[in-house]
Amino acid sequence: MLLITIALVIVFGLTLNGFATLSNLLNLLRSISILGILGLGMGLIVISRGIDLSEVAIMAGSWSIALIEMQHGMPIGWACMIALGLAVTIGVVNGVMVAFVEAPALFVTLAAGFVIYGLAFWFAPAWVVYAPKDAPALMFLGAGRLFGVPVPIFVFAVAALIIHLFLSRTSIGRFIYAQGDNPEAARLSGIALRPLMVLEHVIVALLAWIAGLVWIGTTGSMQMAITQGTMIFDVVLVVVIGGISLVGGRGGVFSVVVGCVLIGTLLNAFTIMDVNSEVQNIIKGIVLLAAIVLDNFLHPRDEETARQGD
Repeated sequence: MLLITIALVIVFGLTLNGFATLSNLLNLLRSISILGILGLGMGLIVISRGIDLSEVAIMAGSWSIALIEMQHGMPIGWACMIALGLAVTIGVVNGVMVAFVEAPALFVTLAAGFVIYGLAFWFAPAWVVYAPKDAPALMFLGAGRLFGVPVPIFVFAVAALIIHLFLSRTSIGRFIYAQGDNPEAARLSGIALRPLMVLEHVIVALLAWIAGLVWIGTTGSMQMAITQGTMIFDVVLVVVIGGISLVGGRGGVFSVVVGCVLIGTLLNAFTIMDVNSEVQNIIKGIVLLAAIVLDNFLHPRDEETARQGD
């Protein structure tokens, strides 16, 4: 995927006017920052052989309520804490349902996304909730610049570094890989899988909260409509196409970064070529299907992986 990404950047740089400019490349990286932050959470939980389809809903729902509270006069700091508390609470509920009730993560998080959307829209009945105009601190992570570089790029880089160190340098991170590689063997070795699952969903919620903060700074608002769109599938797309196996136990932060840059490069080129959004969705769907087929070819679900530790 990295070689394909490099090849595409070279081809588009030579054939498309304006693609290889510094401003366009910075805009490209800025545009994938939110998707990348969400992808870090999705990548972590896919490594553990799980999935969380409520991540975008957590981002939109928690921050929509927080913005409504800001409009009603609540201090910005307290409103941000409310958004964080809501996100973490949803993560805990998702984790408990998956780990202790033993409901499939796919259906739990899919249902959670609908519930979050319904409750948030009932509490904040507007498709778009705007941020206060007199809150520069709230907007900095999405709209600010450091040394001429958009701050969202730094946020994505720092989040990627932290998650990389967490997965590669801590015992809990190694437990997540062990869980994804063989859950039954991990359990028999003494790893407490149930609390680990709850922690994984909480981390996803935390990253969704951070992504929402960047989103608000970038757009000046939070759009509830994104919970009903294709954004969650874009998140899954960058994870799978980057090389994180749906079988679990394989991949890492570098996979998410490569997947984000590849998709960002394609979408940026499509924008320059004025390709309409329907065609872009078709192409993204084909790319996702091809990535899943390739993943199944490279990591087949044979008898050994299916038996999980026997």
